[in-house]
Amino acid sequence: MRVFVTGATGFVGGAVVRELLDSGHRVLGLARSDASADRLAATGAEVNRGSLEDLDALRAGASACDGVIHTGFIHDFSNYAACVAIDLRAIETLTDTLAGSDRPLVISSVMSHGRTEDVVPDPATHPELVRLPAELNALAAAGRGVRSSVVRLPQVHGEGDHAFVPGVIDIAREKGVSAYPGEGTNRWAAVHRDDAALLYRLALENAPAGSVLHAVADEGVPVREIAELIGRRLDLPVKSLPVEEAGAHFGWLGHFFSSDLVGTSALTRQRLGWTPTRIGLLADLDHDYYFEVNQRS
Repeated sequence: MRVFVTGATGFVGGAVVRELLDSGHRVLGLARSDASADRLAATGAEVNRGSLEDLDALRAGASACDGVIHTGFIHDFSNYAACVAIDLRAIETLTDTLAGSDRPLVISSVMSHGRTEDVVPDPATHPELVRLPAELNALAAAGRGVRSSVVRLPQVHGEGDHAFVPGVIDIAREKGVSAYPGEGTNRWAAVHRDDAALLYRLALENAPAGSVLHAVADEGVPVREIAELIGRRLDLPVKSLPVEEAGAHFGWLGHFFSSDLVGTSALTRQRLGWTPTRIGLLADLDHDYYFEVNQRS
């Protein structure tokens, strides 16, 4: 199968590209810059130059392939609403392009949209779930001749991670303390990037139209345990902060580090035979690469 992949040089997308190529698929990856195009070509994938805002590039990539995996997202939390709007337009473009073709489309979503796969929240009663309209657009495409599925991602970890956990590490290093909100009993579901990449491939190959899938290996790791490990690795004190002070201490990460983002993947494992085999979040976080200052430069 020839597969169009957005976010093809990203943390998750790069692992998806490797998984697809290793399994005998061909990949056409979206690349915004010359550097990204060179990295992508070096993997053996084909390159489609463009960005998530370049709707013509998205149409061309989807039209030229047997299936699409959408992992791209602009992670600019200082202008998050605009990033969400760009993602929605991209997914609308992909679903419109694939309509009536019965080709697979796998999109990325987030764990906050339901703790089990069979829960799809009502946007009218959950306006805070700002990425939910994109998920609903993809699921609705199942009625328009698209074999669409949604992969909800928890905290994704592994070497090369540059998102939430590295951000918490950076803040601990800067503040001189590894803090957690309240009692630290709120939890994060998690998955290793390679296990997530396997699920994307299985969804591409076999997920029924309209499927919601959960890439959950660890159902919920208490954030206090994350903070304690960071404190041990950085030789810093570990302390609790009042939840109302999380925003001031952690900045934009305060909301995420204070949230209870748990989930299960029992239905996903049953439906697709997905079995995560990589190490869990805490064991992975204990690797040196998470604490190398220049790893994300």
